[in-house]
Amino acid sequence: MDDSGSTVPRRQLGRYLRELRENAYVTVSAAAKELEWSAPRIWRYETGQVPMHPNDVEAMCRVYGATRETIETMRALARETKAHGWWHSYGSAIKDWFKLYVGLEAAATRIRHYEVNLVPGLLQTVDYMTEVIATDHPQLSEAERRAKVEVRLHRQRLLARAIPRAPHLEVVLDEAVLRRPLRDRAAMGRQLEALLVAGQRHNVGLRVLPLSAGVFRWAQAGTFTVLEFPTDVREPEPTTIYMDGPCGAVYLDKAHEIQTYEDAWRSLGERARGADESRELIHAIAREMTDEA
Repeated sequence: MDDSGSTVPRRQLGRYLRELRENAYVTVSAAAKELEWSAPRIWRYETGQVPMHPNDVEAMCRVYGATRETIETMRALARETKAHGWWHSYGSAIKDWFKLYVGLEAAATRIRHYEVNLVPGLLQTVDYMTEVIATDHPQLSEAERRAKVEVRLHRQRLLARAIPRAPHLEVVLDEAVLRRPLRDRAAMGRQLEALLVAGQRHNVGLRVLPLSAGVFRWAQAGTFTVLEFPTDVREPEPTTIYMDGPCGAVYLDKAHEIQTYEDAWRSLGERARGADESRELIHAIAREMTDEA
């Protein structure tokens, strides 16, 4: 098996190719016959075991009746499967409709998130996400901003779903996140109260890293998310590290990369306040926000 770079893009490509084949009602054996390939070759592609050449991807897409736009997007993703590292750039040839992170988030059984600057999207109130989106995207119309809010609210549903079982979310928030107010300080107070409510859910753990905690291991990593997936399946997803920014996102899933972020998470856990102390701190800051509003 090829060991260069992240396996995330080729696993994602395999899922899309399988979906295209199944939606076209084409069996693996029928596809193999049409392409003059072996069935195991298609299976290796669909399970992301090997990188793919863009021409092979196009050949498969044509058999499944894919559109030209889909073919070009699949070819772009195939080129990424050969990269030594993978940086997914928003607005590049890999179209937005891939929604890679959202799909991984929805499939995860455990999500660990360390946040330096903002309340995590899964825990944001409508007021909070509205201001963040408006600040980041001042050029958007009101309708476009509302659409982004709806997407974020839809993501939040996964914490309350029954089937499949909702993932367990563990969050460590830098204290600076709690003290960085919205323009509407009363709305920020309500966001902090919402964090307190969220922290009472059976599948949400919330802790605060106080400003007095000092430097933790690999602090330069900044905000990151660790996604873990079901293990009782034939082809389990490996643990994946996710980080993003205004221009794109990086996905890491090599053993040494995961270990680095496990070390960072362990160091954070040693310095963060416990759940009860964290609740007290959030409550105190919320009271300050309310008094100042």
